[in-house]
Amino acid sequence: MVVLNRIYTRTGDDGTTSLGSGARRKKYDLRVAAYGTIDEVNAVIGLARLHTGHDKMLDAALARIQNDLFDVEADLCLAEKGPGGARLTATEAQVTWLEGEIDRLNAGLEPLRSFILPGGSAASAYLHLARTVCRRAERIMVKLRDQPDEDVSAAALKYVNRLSDYLFVAARYANDNGKRDVLWVPGQNR
Repeated sequence: MVVLNRIYTRTGDDGTTSLGSGARRKKYDLRVAAYGTIDEVNAVIGLARLHTGHDKMLDAALARIQNDLFDVEADLCLAEKGPGGARLTATEAQVTWLEGEIDRLNAGLEPLRSFILPGGSAASAYLHLARTVCRRAERIMVKLRDQPDEDVSAAALKYVNRLSDYLFVAARYANDNGKRDVLWVPGQNR
């Protein structure tokens, strides 16, 4: 259980922050950037949910994803494995659930014949924003994984990769099953 009885600690005033293991890292460290960017994804999903309340299934799925993202953040916050060699992370079951949700939402969508522009509805626009932040998080996680003496769990990386796909499909779904998608018209304004 997490207990936060004091919000400011002053320990970050020197430009460092504490990982879950207690190790100190610079605030610009790739690991800190990775879990901070996942936190941004979560916040944007929260904004999208302000506009999805009429669709209880979509809102419930997004709520579950917000909780799952804390599992990913916990994994990234622990640079080293905890006692017994285990650490909290996303799981293959969570990835499989996301894939099922992608398939469920995508089943009612017309195939794309053009790229789409973010917009159409507020929910869709925020879901597209979440998708782009998610892709940035994924790039940071891959860069972190490729650093010597760093680790990113395969399941966490797979979850974030699948999540960006889910957010794309969910954005189309939130646009009245794609009927309100804004299509890109190549060279329209030349």
